[in-house]
Amino acid sequence: MISGSQPEPCHGDAGDHLLLRFLKNKLDYCRLHGIKLLYNRDFLHPAMTSYWAKIPIVRAAMVAHPDAEWIWWVDSDAVFTDMDFSLPLSTRYRDYNFVAYGVPKDMERKSWLAINAGVFAVRNCQWSLDFLDEWAQMGPAFPEAHARWGKVFKKELADKDSDVACDQSALVYMLLSNRDRLLGKVHVETEYYLQSYWLGMVDQLDAIAARAGGGYGGWRRPLITHFMGCQPCNGKQNPMYSKKSCDEGIRRALAFATTRCFVCNGFRHASLLNDTVLRCRSTTRRHRDRRARQLTANGEISDMHGSCGMHFSFAEWRPACWYYLFPICCAQNVSGNSMY
Repeated sequence: MISGSQPEPCHGDAGDHLLLRFLKNKLDYCRLHGIKLLYNRDFLHPAMTSYWAKIPIVRAAMVAHPDAEWIWWVDSDAVFTDMDFSLPLSTRYRDYNFVAYGVPKDMERKSWLAINAGVFAVRNCQWSLDFLDEWAQMGPAFPEAHARWGKVFKKELADKDSDVACDQSALVYMLLSNRDRLLGKVHVETEYYLQSYWLGMVDQLDAIAARAGGGYGGWRRPLITHFMGCQPCNGKQNPMYSKKSCDEGIRRALAFATTRCFVCNGFRHASLLNDTVLRCRSTTRRHRDRRARQLTANGEISDMHGSCGMHFSFAEWRPACWYYLFPICCAQNVSGNSMY
């Protein structure tokens, strides 16, 4: 997994603090799923800054880490809210080289909002390197082409009110204009929330905790809740959002993820906007040992979790909880997943 932020300090109130909390959220998720996290704070190409900076970063990681089969980019303002779910790379996405989240109705309208460029997974192969190069050629590293593409995007893509070519409008145009050539190797996820727009979602998180479940075609909490437009680092959120709505939304999402960590150890937050921690059930050693014996009897114990001598299946015990009470466990590197 790769994420990153700007080289200089944030100008927004508590921006650096929020970036730290976003980073911790990603570290929590990666540690649970055996994923290595690379966090970048430098521009690898002087012209490719802001939202375009991700392309040279991802490309450099692919070249530097040929052992990683997949590279997963996650924007700094994206929060993991389903700590249990793992990308189905070897099953659902086995025939694809690029995976991103899309909205079908917006794809039909050819809206520049149809496919989100802030969260995507790309297979580490030559096809993907060529794909990234084609995407980058619409960016500011190629000034004349960049200016020309900006006018094309404004004309051809719905809802695009600016002639500045951003990374997302470039991705949407490239995919929707080259369906036959590209979509055989590109999967636009529409059956679950690979990433979800935060507005309207964060207010449902309390109810989501109670009814979450199911998989493809069913309903489950979003894997990632993305705070597009809130701009916590520079403090210049989209005028359509209030600072209070962004701040409370971010706080809710981060508390929801942490509560998912606490609950299997018998603790919970009083509410998503109340940091008080309450005990919700017994967490005695006898209880844990009894549950471990049940898992053994059912044949569900499969992989070693750290060095604590506790063997649990992925589905049963990898939710983000164990290392909160056993910090020695979390210091161990969980290997076996070829992913960055």
